[in-house]
Amino acid sequence: MATVKSAVTPMMAQFLEIKADYPSALLFYRMGDFYELFFDDAVSAAAALDIALTKRGKHLGEDIPMCGVPFHAAEGYLLTLIRKGFRVAVCEQLETPAEAKKRGHKSVVKRGVVRLVTPGTLSEDTLLDARRNNFLAAFSKVRDEFALAWADMSTGEFRVTPCAQVRFAPELARLGASEVIVPEQLFDELAPLAEEVGTQPTPLSEFFSVASLEAFGGFTRAETSALGAVFDYLDLTQKGQLPLLRQPQREAPNDSMMIDAATRRNLEITHSLNGGRSGSLLSVIDRTITAAGARLLERQVSTPSQSLAKISGRHDAVEWAVDAVEIRLALRESLKAVPDIERALSRIALSRSGPRDLTAIRSALTQAEAIAQTLSQVALPDLLAEHLVDLETDSALLTLLDEALVAEPPLLARDGGFIAPGYDESLDELRQLRDEGRGVIGRMQGEYATQTGISSLKIKHNNVLGYFIETTQTHLEKMMSPPFSETFIHRQTTANVVRFTTVELSELETKILNAGAEVDAIEMRLYSALVAAILEDSDHLHALATALATVDVTTALADLASDLHWAKPKMTNGLEFDIKGGRHPVVEKALQGSGGSFVANDCDLGGVSEAGQIWLLTGPNMAGKSTFLRQNALIALLAQAGSFVPASEATLGVVSQLFSRVGASDDLARGRSTFMVEMVETAAILNQADNRAMVILDEIGRGTSTYDGLSIAWATLEHLHDANQCRSLFATHYHELTNLDERLDRVKTATVSVREWEGEVIFLHEVTLGKADRSYGVQVAKLAGLPEAVTDRARDVLERLESADREDTGGTKAVIDDLPLFSATPAPRAAAKPGPSPLNARLEDVHPDELTPREALNLVYELKKLSRD
Repeated sequence: MATVKSAVTPMMAQFLEIKADYPSALLFYRMGDFYELFFDDAVSAAAALDIALTKRGKHLGEDIPMCGVPFHAAEGYLLTLIRKGFRVAVCEQLETPAEAKKRGHKSVVKRGVVRLVTPGTLSEDTLLDARRNNFLAAFSKVRDEFALAWADMSTGEFRVTPCAQVRFAPELARLGASEVIVPEQLFDELAPLAEEVGTQPTPLSEFFSVASLEAFGGFTRAETSALGAVFDYLDLTQKGQLPLLRQPQREAPNDSMMIDAATRRNLEITHSLNGGRSGSLLSVIDRTITAAGARLLERQVSTPSQSLAKISGRHDAVEWAVDAVEIRLALRESLKAVPDIERALSRIALSRSGPRDLTAIRSALTQAEAIAQTLSQVALPDLLAEHLVDLETDSALLTLLDEALVAEPPLLARDGGFIAPGYDESLDELRQLRDEGRGVIGRMQGEYATQTGISSLKIKHNNVLGYFIETTQTHLEKMMSPPFSETFIHRQTTANVVRFTTVELSELETKILNAGAEVDAIEMRLYSALVAAILEDSDHLHALATALATVDVTTALADLASDLHWAKPKMTNGLEFDIKGGRHPVVEKALQGSGGSFVANDCDLGGVSEAGQIWLLTGPNMAGKSTFLRQNALIALLAQAGSFVPASEATLGVVSQLFSRVGASDDLARGRSTFMVEMVETAAILNQADNRAMVILDEIGRGTSTYDGLSIAWATLEHLHDANQCRSLFATHYHELTNLDERLDRVKTATVSVREWEGEVIFLHEVTLGKADRSYGVQVAKLAGLPEAVTDRARDVLERLESADREDTGGTKAVIDDLPLFSATPAPRAAAKPGPSPLNARLEDVHPDELTPREALNLVYELKKLSRD
């Protein structure tokens, strides 16, 4: 380091010394009103932020690259860098330049990193989505045990669960974690899995270790290690300023419905396939009012429960809120004024808060009082009754905050003016001096003029003497003689005036000059006392936040159910799956927006008898097979999340696992074709699904040759039936599979109805039991706008292929030999006018006036028969 210091300025030597401790992070080096970046940090940041790259001095003979961002606008730049995968070490000035000069004229201002900003350690509102959690996770392996812990430092949530390595990616997908800490020895293996589900991996060389597990409750060694890793990392990034985390809670692996990452993506539960929230299930059902309520709803939807008691409790609460219309509306009105207590508490604990965080706590306590009063007047379902005690506010804290804080405080404590008048007498006096100094001096001047009888006496101020009393020379003798000489102290005589001071004026001057600083000091002292009072009550405030979020989610789901006519599902521990009039909530909303209507369908996957546990669904593309598959999976998910469901009736046995393989695309980054992606997802289902699982499969085998695909689909269906023995919807275009219902006793065939009219296909979107005899692919291609010559040619080829297959005359090879591919391409056909249908032709011959009653009756039967044909 001595060599470095001799080659660069003291300030640059300080930068290099600090940067050496954070080689993998960009160093935001505070210099006055800017954060400056140097060397490679500057090059990377300038490109990522699209800001100018300049230079400052030289190092080892070369220019030093430099860029900077304003201190007051740093948060926006931080967010951009974090989203682009960077970590940022924030280096602040730890003393003023004046303090540095006391150590020597050329002393460099002390600086140090006060925080390491990473995706999982954000706390500022501007860097976070208010309606989503921001989880930091940690994965641990101790001997043969594995565990995953996660915390949201912005809300205090802290949990842990046993987690086999195979469940690593699905659990991260469930949590939507922003960042995960993994042991260095597992980093190369787990990092790609984390990145695949959108979580940034971070290696941590040493996990947290403790001498005893007793302090952490009944956790395994792997769970304790994972919890400790979260603590360790937060301590590292926050520089010892740990967030206010709740007592860690353990989640058992079978507490919730297992949903893997591919299924979450395919079903678009919280994000649509384009990565945004719009178009997802959550975007359609979320009617929560508060940020905490939105986060709770997302957790319930992302983690549907397997506990029949918990599910039924949530359903009962929603049913109560559906029926109690006036109370529901009153509660939702009160919730509009509820701020985000959890994130306000987190900022307060991290010393990143402002006066508005304190008033947020006050507002929450006020609204909780009103909500508790509303709920206490009626009989409540168990879920809300359990939280009623948490809604009862701490009147002492509310009174304290009411008395201490103004109605509309400033954003920052350093701006002052947030303590209410009348709360502290000494503060009020100093404020008066600071704000009304001239008035106080004026009143003193009047008193002195009256006392001396000199009406021309003035109190003035300059930078040399400060405040002084001034009279003309004619009053010199009077002022210098008793009794006035005992009060007025001579300071200066000029050609025309004489200047004096008094002890009282000197004290007042000191008070006025120091009043501003003293006001700030007193306000900060009172602020610290209010913060301490809030943190002392943090356990109750966390419980209060949970209670308010529960009320919000319950009333929001009730509002949804009431408005859209959703039904309360009947839940059992059996294998029932009986849905009447089921609908897809996202598609239905889209159709309503365009003036259309959704065709509801039933789905009964057996039950106690297990008959028809697997539906083999056929029908053309565009008829709604994928929608039908997805809607039934989403209905099961919504029911176990605690919501009513988009159906007229539903009886559902609790689903342990939800699997969906619907649609696929190439994964070029990992060298996987569409078919390979399809097979990997299918393999995961067949290897994991138990008999309580719900599986939806769409077009298995379509990415390869016809016979390969058919054989894979055939074997997959048999494996679901014989090995997995789970409830399943299996959509296919391989009509050969429909014959399997004759030997697989739990398979039923169903089809999506269509009608043909004058060469056109009409989609009815109705699912009925039975088999489809064709896929109408050519008709769908025509609807898509393929040139008429192509669809005509396709129809000719299809007819010959089907004829060859029926007549067993050599199949495709014979058709190719018999059907020249290009010379026989038909010219575009002139649009032919459709001929009259048999029904219309018959009606043309009818003369109503000539019919007898008997003939008219016979005609009706005849026409009815023609319409069916």
